[in-house]
Amino acid sequence: MKFAFPPSASASRLPSFGSLRSVSIRRNGGWSLCNKCHAQERISPVDAMLSKRQYHGTYNLRNSKTSRHKVDASETLNTAARNNNTSSSSSSKRTRAIQLAAAGSTVAVTLFAFWDDIKHTYAAAERTGRVVTALAICINDYRTTLNQTGGSEEDRKAMLKACHKRCAERTLTVLEKNGSIFIKLGQHLSSMGYLLPLEWTDTFIPLQDKCPVSSFESIQAMFLADTGQDVNQLFSSFEPSPIGAASLAQVHIATLKETGQKVAVKVQHPALAEWVPLDLALTRLTFSTLKRFFPEYDLEWLSREMDLSLPLELDFRHEAENAIRAKKYFKEHSSTPLVIPEVMWAKERILVMEFISGHRPDDLQYLDSNGIDRDEVSAAFAHIFNEMIFGDNAPLHCDPHGGNIAIRKNDTRGKPNFDIILYDHGLYRDIPKDLRRNYAKLWLSVIEGDEPKMRQYAREVAGVSDELFPIFASAITGRDYSVVSEKKIVSSRNSDEEKSNVTNALGDGLLQQLVDLLGKVPRIILLILKTNDLTRSLDENLHTRQGPVRTFLILARYATRTVFEEQMEVISMNGSIFKLANFLRFISAFTAYARIELKLMAYEKWLLVKSSLAKQNTQSITAPLAAFTMALLLGSYCISSIRAARREARYHPSSLSSPNESVAAGSSSGSGVTSAAWIAKALEQEKLEKEGDSSGKSRK
Repeated sequence: MKFAFPPSASASRLPSFGSLRSVSIRRNGGWSLCNKCHAQERISPVDAMLSKRQYHGTYNLRNSKTSRHKVDASETLNTAARNNNTSSSSSSKRTRAIQLAAAGSTVAVTLFAFWDDIKHTYAAAERTGRVVTALAICINDYRTTLNQTGGSEEDRKAMLKACHKRCAERTLTVLEKNGSIFIKLGQHLSSMGYLLPLEWTDTFIPLQDKCPVSSFESIQAMFLADTGQDVNQLFSSFEPSPIGAASLAQVHIATLKETGQKVAVKVQHPALAEWVPLDLALTRLTFSTLKRFFPEYDLEWLSREMDLSLPLELDFRHEAENAIRAKKYFKEHSSTPLVIPEVMWAKERILVMEFISGHRPDDLQYLDSNGIDRDEVSAAFAHIFNEMIFGDNAPLHCDPHGGNIAIRKNDTRGKPNFDIILYDHGLYRDIPKDLRRNYAKLWLSVIEGDEPKMRQYAREVAGVSDELFPIFASAITGRDYSVVSEKKIVSSRNSDEEKSNVTNALGDGLLQQLVDLLGKVPRIILLILKTNDLTRSLDENLHTRQGPVRTFLILARYATRTVFEEQMEVISMNGSIFKLANFLRFISAFTAYARIELKLMAYEKWLLVKSSLAKQNTQSITAPLAAFTMALLLGSYCISSIRAARREARYHPSSLSSPNESVAAGSSSGSGVTSAAWIAKALEQEKLEKEGDSSGKSRK
């Protein structure tokens, strides 16, 4: 048996493993192993030597056999270097590709996850940019125009009017593009003729009919988010196209699935929830910036009012409560032809109401073709909104523009032959009792042309100084102050002439005083002014034949009734009506009330007779018949007055009051009260003299 021993280390012809340049040696576990032949092996030294010898071939002295790995050293090194470079290059490219892919995936995932936020940010920047850019251009335009000193006075006025027009058109473009509450702001500004130049108000008139329309898909998504149900689950039919759209909402016709009733579904524009906070902030920014550059024109009160009113208007549950309350009030307190749709149910952004259709109040062709008297429509408006202003605990609708009112023919009743439908009950206010009573006295003094009383109650109602009173009188009446001061408030309006006078007055420096005034008066007064403006606009658009006489008489009736109720309240608190002082107070208050009531009734009967005679073409008997009607009316009214006095005597017993207080209170109820107060004072003086005589006799 022959044994094969490993070659001796001293043998010079035996190549070592380290000398094999083509073989990369790896130290694995401390043993020298061929990386190509025995990768990742962990064996004993003997097994390693035997394995290497077996693989590489044993050393044979006779044939000097060497390892099969023996190659040219230099060529092996070059090949290894090239392989290493190629490997590192491809590895670097692969790593870079992986990094780019990872970065791209991260960006894609981020865009997908935050795409809505990114779009919102871009749109917000765009909206803000429009407002800021237009604001900067308009401010620069006004400053440039106002700083010019050359030319005549007429040239400067013409330049200022041109500047008004340019800035109004820029602002209109921004309002239309931004939409949302900017449309509502523009609609409000278009009715502020007492504050803004004609170039501004006339330019904003198109906003009354330019309102956004939300897609049906967005409405469906909002229903699902707010109610948890699809539109088809709630309604058996739902018209995708709205029948009307406003700045904050739009209305669809639908049929309730449970009852089959046809309803009107008012839905808020879904985009409002996204933009209202930003738009309110931009509104505040606009008016605060205007105040900074033009301190004399502070309009921040307008943005403050929007901050208070808009959140209430955007909650349709609040609107539902207002509609229910107004419907109940007019059912119990008034016989006007007002109709308020019944509320079915409401969510924050969805309101379902009874469907009642009609025509706009300025659709004169519809009124005339259906035999609806424009004068009667005007009178009905006056009754409804004066009841809201002067009625005890009455809710005041503060947004009665033409889009929120409709007229429909109703032949089921005698007179009038129409209904007035009132929509959009989002903006309501309650007028405090003291303010309502002083406001009534203010209007009575305006109608009677009593300027000292006008100034007195202007101070009590709105804190108006004598200096600002002319501006306040024009704002509250919508007439030039010369008309008010000359006691021509009930005269017909010459629109072009009066508007020109108001515009010239604003240009002469009164605008600054008006802005100061509106910034100081209570917020409720601003809303009353707004309601007055809108109702006057409704009345003017009817183009009535009777002029403003009947409207002011109706206003005077409600104002006098308010003062009369105040006097009766004082009587009930201070003693029985059979006491002399209280009875005189009652006679004074009732006389003032009856005088206005009689005037109004006589005027209304005269209009009725005149209309009937005009139809019959019998004008020759107009005067005698009118006189006979007046006589009958006067007699019947005296009888009703006596009956009313008896009723008041039964229902107002109470404790005694001081005679001096009675006389003082009685003297504030209007004309007719002064004589009664003088009589009361004379009787009281006689009573005191008698008491003095009796006390003197007792002392004697």
